Amino acid sequence: MRKFLSLPLLLAAAPLAAQHAGHEMAAPTPAQDPHAGHDMSPAQDPHAGHDMTSAQADPHAGHAMTEPPPVSPGPTMETPPPPAAGSGPPRAADAIWGAEAMAASREELRKTHGDFPVFWFQGDRFETQVREGGDAYLWDIQGYYGTPTSRLWFKSEGEGEWGGAPEDAEVQALYARAFKPFWDVQAGIRHDIAGPDTTHAVIGVQGLAPYMFEIDTALFLSTRGDLTARIEAEVDQRITQRLILQPRIEANLSAQDIPLLGVGAGLDQIEIGARLRYEFRREFAPYVGIEQSWRTGAGADFARARGEDPSTTSLVAGIRFWF
Repeated sequence: MRKFLSLPLLLAAAPLAAQHAGHEMAAPTPAQDPHAGHDMSPAQDPHAGHDMTSAQADPHAGHAMTEPPPVSPGPTMETPPPPAAGSGPPRAADAIWGAEAMAASREELRKTHGDFPVFWFQGDRFETQVREGGDAYLWDIQGYYGTPTSRLWFKSEGEGEWGGAPEDAEVQALYARAFKPFWDVQAGIRHDIAGPDTTHAVIGVQGLAPYMFEIDTALFLSTRGDLTARIEAEVDQRITQRLILQPRIEANLSAQDIPLLGVGAGLDQIEIGARLRYEFRREFAPYVGIEQSWRTGAGADFARARGEDPSTTSLVAGIRFWF
């Protein structure tokens, strides 16, 4: 029976033996090693010539593995300033180079960005007025010389009918001192050069109110003891970069009737107008507009007594310039 079973086993093993014919089935040889048959010369070994020391084998070798410092969050609006804020020298450059070495640079900086004198002149209204009863002319100029905080102002305005002498004209010389940004207090004298010869003491305030309203107010005390006041306000409404609409209002008040000047007590006169100008240059702009003037109270009575209409509408055209 053993011989009978060995024959099929031999027949089954014959093909397997044929497949491995010529192969030595010994214990694993270098041929079974993945690097068997390869000449591991330095030129062929990719690691040849490299010193595989621990320092190079480990990428973190030689680095101290300390914990990173904690990252503090950025400041917020609620975070108070650090205790050291503002504790440095008031002029750090002086602490390094010395105050004497920095004096020239600081003086140059003051001249270009600080309290230095300038000259400015403006013809705010230089116009002709077309109205019933006779066309008229008007001027309103002002300017100053000085620093941003201390200035000498000069102002002049007047009007009259074409072909005749000015009916009202005045000049002012004022000293101005800034008491807050964009605001000056002014004091000086005013002299009337048309009509009755009169000199006034002047005190006033001029500046730029919120929403860019230009305000000019003044109180006048004449040598005869007459107390009057004037309030002017105007604002530039920019339609385009060069086309500008300027509404304007002016009110004249008096503490008493002044028959010599034709001025009534209280609100004597009010003028409301609007001028549309086109700035060919910022320094030069022709304009057209309309203005309505009213005399009130005793002032209206004085106007009628002189044969004047207490209510006047004028079409205006003129030039505004500055340098």
